[in-house]
Amino acid sequence: MGNELLDALDALEKQKGISRDVLIEAIEAALVTAYKRNFNQAQNVRVDLNIDNGTMLVYSRKDVVEEVEDERLHISLEDAKAVNPVYELGDVVEEEVTPRDFGRIAAQTAKQVVTQRVREAERGLIFEEYVDRADDIVNGIVERTDARNLYVGLGKVEAVLPQTEQMPNESYKPHDRIKVYITKVERTTRGPQVFVSRTHPGLLRRLFENEVPEIFDGIIEIKSIAREAGDRSKISVHTTREDIDPVGSCVGPKGARVQTIVDELSGEKIDIVEWSEEPTIFVANALSPSKVLDVQVNEEEKSTTVVVPDYQLSLAIGKRGQNARLAAKLTGWKIDIKSETDARELGIYPNENATVIYEESSEEDLEDFDFYSEEN
Repeated sequence: MGNELLDALDALEKQKGISRDVLIEAIEAALVTAYKRNFNQAQNVRVDLNIDNGTMLVYSRKDVVEEVEDERLHISLEDAKAVNPVYELGDVVEEEVTPRDFGRIAAQTAKQVVTQRVREAERGLIFEEYVDRADDIVNGIVERTDARNLYVGLGKVEAVLPQTEQMPNESYKPHDRIKVYITKVERTTRGPQVFVSRTHPGLLRRLFENEVPEIFDGIIEIKSIAREAGDRSKISVHTTREDIDPVGSCVGPKGARVQTIVDELSGEKIDIVEWSEEPTIFVANALSPSKVLDVQVNEEEKSTTVVVPDYQLSLAIGKRGQNARLAAKLTGWKIDIKSETDARELGIYPNENATVIYEESSEEDLEDFDFYSEEN
C-alpha cells in the first residue's frame, strides 16, 4: 500500500496542484471518521499514517484527571503513572487501538472522504486563482444558456453572464468565443462562482489597455468612461507628455486601434476625448463631435450651461439625449444645452469672454474614423 499511496499522492500533487500535506491531512481525518463510524467508538483518537511503509495505526487519547467520569475519554492519574511515571494531571495518554480488520473498512471510507477533500482543495485553488483576476478581462467560450443567464467556460470554471450584463445588440450561440469582464468571485457550497459582464465600463477600459501600448505602459491615463453598452460610449484620456497626442494614440493609424475595439463590441460607437482639469474645456470636449461656442460654469451646483450653434443643437443633445447624457456621466457635471438663438434671447450669450472652445471636425476627419457618428 505504501508505494501505491505515495504514487497516488505524487500524481494528485502534479495534476491538481494540491500539496501532499493537504492530502495526508485529509486521509488521516478520513481514517478517524472510519474508525468511529465502523467500530462504534466515541473516544478521542489519532491516526498515525506512515506513507513510507504504508502503516495505519489508531491511538486512543485520554486526558489524565483526578476523577474519571468517562473511561473512553479519561484516565486516572494512578493508572497513567502505571503506564509511565512521568505523566501528570492534564497530560494526554495515548494507547494503540488499531482493529485487526481496520485496513479494508478504512480504505473504503477514506476513499470517499479523500475524494471530497480533494474536490474542496481544487475549489479553493480555483477560487484563489479567479479572485485575483476580478476586474480583469478574460477569453471564454459560450457553453449553454437558460432563461436568466448565459454560461461561459473559462477553462477550470464556468462563469455566469447574467442577462442584465449581456450586450443588447448581441446574440450568443454555444461555442462562440467572447471576451468578458470579471465583476466578482464568490465562494459557494458548490464551489467558486465567477460573475462576468459584457456591459461593464471596465471591459472598455481593459480593451483599451490591451490595444493601446501607451495606456498599458501608463504614459496615457484613462480618466473616465461613460458607456451605454451596445450603442455608444465616451472615454476621456490624458497624458503629461507634451510630445504625445492621447486621443490620436488611442485612435491609432487610420483608426486601426479603436476600430479593433469597436469590432469586439459589435459596432458600439466610441468617442475618445481629451480630459482637462478645466471644466469649460472638458465639457466642451465631452460633447464631441458637436461644436461648442461657450460653456458657463456654476461651481456651487456643479452644473454648466453650454451654448451651441442652432444647427448643432440636435447633434449636441443626441438621439433621446444620449450625447448630452454620456457627456454628463463622463465629466461629472450637469449639462444644460442651449442653442445660440435661445441663449441670445435669454441674454446669456454672447458674453465678454465667450470664445469657440471646440472646433467642429471637418467632414474628411469624420470619414476617416467611422467610430464617430454625427447621427448619434
